[in-house]
Amino acid sequence: MTNHLIHETSPYLLAHANNPVNWYPWGQEALHKAKEEDKLIFLSIGYHACHWCHVMEVESFEDPAVAQVLNEAFVCIKVDREERKDLDALYMKACQAMTGSGGWPLNVWLTPDRLPVYAGTYFPKNTYMNRPGLMETAAQLARLYKETPEVIRNQSFDIMRTIRQGEKNQPGSLSSDILEKVAADFTNAYDTVYGGFSRAPKFPAPHQLLYLLESEDEFLVKMGLKTMEQMIKGGIYDHIGGGFSRYSVDEKWLIPHFEKMLYDNSLLLDVLCRAYEVSQNEGFRTAAMEVKDFMRKELGHEPGGFYSAYDADSEGVEGKYYRFTKEEILQVLGDSDGLEFCRLYGVSTRGNFEGYNILNLIKGSIETINDTRVKAMRDKLAVHRSGRVKP
Repeated sequence: MTNHLIHETSPYLLAHANNPVNWYPWGQEALHKAKEEDKLIFLSIGYHACHWCHVMEVESFEDPAVAQVLNEAFVCIKVDREERKDLDALYMKACQAMTGSGGWPLNVWLTPDRLPVYAGTYFPKNTYMNRPGLMETAAQLARLYKETPEVIRNQSFDIMRTIRQGEKNQPGSLSSDILEKVAADFTNAYDTVYGGFSRAPKFPAPHQLLYLLESEDEFLVKMGLKTMEQMIKGGIYDHIGGGFSRYSVDEKWLIPHFEKMLYDNSLLLDVLCRAYEVSQNEGFRTAAMEVKDFMRKELGHEPGGFYSAYDADSEGVEGKYYRFTKEEILQVLGDSDGLEFCRLYGVSTRGNFEGYNILNLIKGSIETINDTRVKAMRDKLAVHRSGRVKP
């Protein structure tokens, strides 16, 4: 069974080419079909390294019952956000305007004229814990469009009007009042214990950190340094192979969402270099070199350029490549070094992630990454880990 994605070149689209959902790529054929048959478009945008995109595919897009509902009521279009960032940016604004948040997978229902009607990110197959299910949402939208198409169209006009009003540029300059408000917003949102400016989940925000580190306000600089230090100490940083994961699911930067993106790491490399310039803390310099080596060795493409991301999963399990048991570490390092390493990196028999351990220095010091003896232990574990199936 194949659909209209079978002739695409994107690895993400080709991964959906055998779904029972009758996917089309974005183009005239699908858009003309929606107008000719007067059907809503179900637009699903994702990318190859997106964990929840894979989850939704397995739960819903590979399910014949879901496919039947989608195929009968809608023209279904799949888009790779790394190919069409213009479409992703437009419909992400719509999702944020409607729901107050965004992310991937991005699922949007459009009128035949491509105006957004309803949007969300991950939909479980059926409604679960107040999260609307794909089956119920799709059925309800199909019914509404059949019974009250004008109401749906008018709603889509209102949504686009809201988005366009928000995009209007207002001429002017940055006054001291605005900068004072920015400083106050950062101060009020700041997590004084673990750094960062939100509750869980916590995303690295390189542009914010650079702003703080380049500020003339000493307290803002300290907030930027503290946040960067806590990120390095947390499990969001790969203490064996270098590089940062996409985000942390908790407030401590401990448990990462394990996909590793080129653009995150390249921007955070800038932040690490600036943090070292400001503080002269060798921990920032060491982390910068490790991030650089990760991108060059792991994401670098030998003839030139870089790969865009590492997936979160290997062998179908999220984070399997990165986690350790205490017994495993003792076997690799021996009892003496192994016990010391476990003490430094928060490793226990019980574990901190699904019975396993995500290495971290949350209760320790950033200076640990500069210790040559500890570096030798990390290198041994890196050799051991390289024998696993990579994401």
